[in-house]
Amino acid sequence: MKIDIRGLQDERFKRPLELICALFYEEVDVSLTEREDAVITIDIDLTIGDTALAHAIAVEHTTKKEGKASYDRNISSYTEEKEKFKHVKSVVSYVVVAALQELTGMEQKWGILTGIRPTKIVHKKRQQGLTNEEIYAQLKEDYLIADEKIDLMNRIVDRQLAVVPDLYEVKNEVSIYIGIPFCPTKCAYCTFPAYAIKGHQSLVGGFLDGLHYEIQQIGQFLKDKGMKITTVYFGGGTPTSITAEEMDALYEEMYRSFPHVESVREVTVEAGRPDTITPEKLEVLKKWKIDRISVNPQSYHQETLKAIGRHHTVEETVTKFQLSRDMGMNNINMDLIIGLPGEGVEIFQDTLDETAKLMPESLTVHTLSFKRASEMTQNKQKYKVAGREEVIEMMNMASDWTEKHDYAPYYLYRQKNILGNLENVGYALDGQDSIYNIMIMEEVQSIIGLGCGASSKFVHPVTGKIERFANPKDPKSYNEGFEHYTETKLKILEELYK
Repeated sequence: MKIDIRGLQDERFKRPLELICALFYEEVDVSLTEREDAVITIDIDLTIGDTALAHAIAVEHTTKKEGKASYDRNISSYTEEKEKFKHVKSVVSYVVVAALQELTGMEQKWGILTGIRPTKIVHKKRQQGLTNEEIYAQLKEDYLIADEKIDLMNRIVDRQLAVVPDLYEVKNEVSIYIGIPFCPTKCAYCTFPAYAIKGHQSLVGGFLDGLHYEIQQIGQFLKDKGMKITTVYFGGGTPTSITAEEMDALYEEMYRSFPHVESVREVTVEAGRPDTITPEKLEVLKKWKIDRISVNPQSYHQETLKAIGRHHTVEETVTKFQLSRDMGMNNINMDLIIGLPGEGVEIFQDTLDETAKLMPESLTVHTLSFKRASEMTQNKQKYKVAGREEVIEMMNMASDWTEKHDYAPYYLYRQKNILGNLENVGYALDGQDSIYNIMIMEEVQSIIGLGCGASSKFVHPVTGKIERFANPKDPKSYNEGFEHYTETKLKILEELYK
């Protein structure tokens, strides 16, 4: 869809407006200069003084339909140019969303928000001392967010503060993410660092040597500084792709190197692929007192699993879940994905019915996102997915199902190119929420990433400024340079916590 946005010369407007137009149309091509072949034209009149005032008229040339909007915001209190432009950009985004909603008849319930972490806005406003009524008014008036999404955000923030009452005080602690980059096969929608372990077996030993080194060095730093670890999360990939013996040695290294592992609030191991779960590996988890794992069906429809490249069966998901439960795993998470190829309301209802038979302690409901580097996106014509209205209906079904079964929402994130402009929501039974998921979403403390493809997010304990640093995604590069990447992280940590 070719869209001309006229009246703005500043290129800084282009990317945010591309993201907004993509909420309404597929494969948008946005230009800030006039073109004869544009299908949609959005004329913007912007005046900037003590107040930023914008008018927008959106016209679809083939139908002659149009939508109009105006909005203004006082920006006189913002003295820094960067902060002032941020609010001017919000004003322009507001009128573009409002005009396109009128033009298309399509409501964007997240309003002008295209970011990943909406609940951070609520946390920030609460820390500023605003009342719930004031926060509601600002979310409604400044961001165009629908009532149901504001309610969801507030419910999640309330739950997070109940689960982690000291959420705003954990900035001097850290969490640890440990990435294991191997899986039985790679799923079609996946863009995580994940390599079929059978084709990369020769790299596993070298990778684990590097990972042990990172754990030792980072652990020594934390001991020297007297710093606590809030949570440890083993992700990937699939951490249970390696052998039971390799898992045992890895957890032993964690206990030996990290300070006071017995007092860490939560240790999670993703065992997401049921075909990697064995009694021997579950015994290792029990030995090291790890009882929070993920067993992820994604779908209970065998044709779907085949289409997305997951080689386990529906029956295997159920039997491995029961095996995990029987062997003492007391906090099991399951992931479901809305909008997988070929799935609609009927199949998703079957998936919810099957989930009810197992009742995991927590359930993360993802909405399918066409991630740029995934096989599914690169071959989009092969994968037929549900339309916007059906995807929204499935999300509502998930919301109703979780409420009926006493699950509460406790974290939320959004992604670009997500079906229906929806969200991913984590639900949990009382007391079974994942603290790590709260930490990673709300960005209240540094999370140190170890292993292949692991990204560290360093949050300054005073200013809150975020600095990111990523290890290489492929095992060969990691194996050749893990000492360098560890040294770089240690330098950042020394500066951050000097």
